[in-house]
Amino acid sequence: MLDVFKRSCSSRLTSVLPYYGYGRQDRKDKPRVPISAKLVADLLSTAGTDRVLTVDLHAAQIQGFFDIPVDHLFAAAVIIEHVQKMGLEDIVVVSPDAGGVERARAYAKRLDARLAIVDKRRDQPNVAEVHHVIGDVEGRTALIVDDIVDTAGTLTKVAEAIKTAGAREVFASCSHPVLSGHAIERIEKSPLSKLIVTDSLPLAKEKLAGGKIEVLSIAELLGRAIKNIHEETSVTSLFV
Repeated sequence: MLDVFKRSCSSRLTSVLPYYGYGRQDRKDKPRVPISAKLVADLLSTAGTDRVLTVDLHAAQIQGFFDIPVDHLFAAAVIIEHVQKMGLEDIVVVSPDAGGVERARAYAKRLDARLAIVDKRRDQPNVAEVHHVIGDVEGRTALIVDDIVDTAGTLTKVAEAIKTAGAREVFASCSHPVLSGHAIERIEKSPLSKLIVTDSLPLAKEKLAGGKIEVLSIAELLGRAIKNIHEETSVTSLFV
C-alpha cells in the first residue's frame, strides 16, 4: 500500500500501526537471532512512509530504530479512566516483571495506588516462572499491568502468585491482546476476575465468549492524533 501511494505522488505518507509487529524482537539476546523490530522499521522507511503513529511499543527505544518521526501514543489514559470508573478500592498495581516497573509506576501514580513487582524469570520464549512477589498485596485489589498478552502463560502464573500471596481480587490490563494458542482457556481457568484490553488488535467473538475479557476502544485517541498530524499541529498533549 505504501508503494502504491508513493508511486501515486502522495505528498506525505503516515503509517498508523496500533500494534507494532515484531516489537519484542528488539535486541540480540542470544547468538544468530535477528533484530526484527529494526528490520520492520527499515522496511517501512524503504517502502516510503514519512511518519509512524503507534501505540505502546514493547520497548520505547524502538523509536530510535527509525530515521523518521515516530509518534508513540499510550493506551494508559483509556485504561486508567476505565479502572477509575470501576470504583475498585485499596488498589495495588502489579508489574509482572522488572522490565515493566516504569509502566506500572505510572499507573500507580495516576490511580494513587501502591506498587508491587513480581520476580519472573524466563528460560525460554513464552515460558516463565514466578519466584517472588515483592510488595504488599494481602487483602488488596491487585491490577496487573502489561503491554502484551500472548499465550497468557506468564499472566496467569502472576495472577496465581498474587492470589496465593493474599490478594482479595485480581484484575489485569494490557494494550495488545495477541491471545494466541491456549490463552483464552488459561485466562478462563485463572484467578483473574477480568482482563481489560484495547482494540489495537481485533478479537474474534469466540474469544470474548467467557466474559472475562473487556475491550476498550482507542479509536478516539488515534483519531485525535491523525487529525493533529494532518493539520500539522502538536500531538504532545496525547503523550500521557
